[in-house]
Amino acid sequence: MDKLHWKSAAEIARAIRARKVTAVEVLEHFLARVDKYNPRLNAIIWQDRERARTRARAADVALAKGEVWGPLHGVPMTLKESYNVAGSPTTWGDPALKDNVTATSALSVERLEKAGVIVFGKTNVPLMLADWQSYNEIYGTANNPWNTALTPGGSSGGSAAALAAGLTGIDAGSDIGASIRNPAHYCGVFGLKPTWGIISPKGHSLPGVVAYGDISAIGPLTRGAEDLDLALDAMAGPDDIDGVCWKLDLPSCPATSLKDMRIAVKLTDPNSEVDGAMADRLQSLVDELARRGAKVQEIEPEIDTRRLHEIYVWLLRAATSARTPEADIARWKAAGAAAGPGKLAYVEQMVKGCTLSHREWLGLNNERMKLRRQFNAFFDDWDIVLCPAASSAAWPHDQAGERWQRTITVNNKQVPTTDQLFWAGYSGVLYLPSTVGPAGLTTAGLPVGYQAIAAGGRDKWATAFSRFVEREIVGFTPPPGYE
Repeated sequence: MDKLHWKSAAEIARAIRARKVTAVEVLEHFLARVDKYNPRLNAIIWQDRERARTRARAADVALAKGEVWGPLHGVPMTLKESYNVAGSPTTWGDPALKDNVTATSALSVERLEKAGVIVFGKTNVPLMLADWQSYNEIYGTANNPWNTALTPGGSSGGSAAALAAGLTGIDAGSDIGASIRNPAHYCGVFGLKPTWGIISPKGHSLPGVVAYGDISAIGPLTRGAEDLDLALDAMAGPDDIDGVCWKLDLPSCPATSLKDMRIAVKLTDPNSEVDGAMADRLQSLVDELARRGAKVQEIEPEIDTRRLHEIYVWLLRAATSARTPEADIARWKAAGAAAGPGKLAYVEQMVKGCTLSHREWLGLNNERMKLRRQFNAFFDDWDIVLCPAASSAAWPHDQAGERWQRTITVNNKQVPTTDQLFWAGYSGVLYLPSTVGPAGLTTAGLPVGYQAIAAGGRDKWATAFSRFVEREIVGFTPPPGYE
């Protein structure tokens, strides 16, 4: 196949089923590209080629007998390092866990394999999945294929970089603070943060952790919008405990094109300024949506977005507090005290979130539920809220100090990197599904992604929007230099 590495997973699977290419040939094609391009990207940090080759041969034998494993039959796949894959290390970038080789795979990985994928590797992450960059002491730094001096995002940065460079057929990541969405945006690929809870995270965890975390969701990253649905259908559903009493039935989106969709637009917010070059690209997309016949209007639920963001940061840090060392909390508390009240607002929010009493958490959760109901009512009249995924396009690597001390350039000003968490929490804290897909390139030649938020449980509305935009306006564009 011509340019096999730029094809979507769905296209690759169809070619294999049509006997235009074998699963073995597809795998070897991608492995050759990993050898050629991964050294400059450091996106894929673990591989089991022999296991993958054995499975690819089995896929071809099965197909010769008329057996199709699933819609992703024979598609080579990588996974974020934080997923348990039998026989692989699962470290979350922590040197203390470098010898943590798991004997079993995550439930979602098992389901993807039943859908036909061939897992051959794992991708780079930041320490404890806690950065919008992807680097750690075990594996080093992942680079953006559009410019290796820039971050590919995090924490699923290696996943997005591998996809954008054509090193894998499909990938899966996780998202509590835009960790699927910002890498997809920075690298110019697709990502889905599903409705919270519809994909069981069983096996996407640190050793000994079996409880499922608040806000955090797992989902696919892809080169094609159709792949989002294929992966969602494969991964979604309850675990063995919840599956005794409930089944998942995601409704299908009735729209057949952009002209059938009602799109509420929110491109700005005082909590997180958006860089002009990125805003211009998103506005051009909005203009094109209107030309295509979609109902488009600048509108959002009548809510206090400052309070929404505050609730998000507190609940986010509460959700990650169990894996936050006491020494970190003490250091943040001391930094806040030394600066004076209100001088390090985000640091103060981190400390509060990590030390919430259960009574305080219940109050915040009640506020969240009120916001969820407001958004749910808003979606009676709208299919999608279209907004940014971050404040800017990809930015230079910066590993100095702590995350809250770093800045990025937005409209020629230095702003805290943590300001961008607003666009993560806008849908995340409310458990809403959202896709990120390519919106085009800035004048500097960097990809920009839109974020399309749908009502809870209406994941197929968000994926449909991405399919229509891909079909009618713009889709994945390969970065130069990876022909």
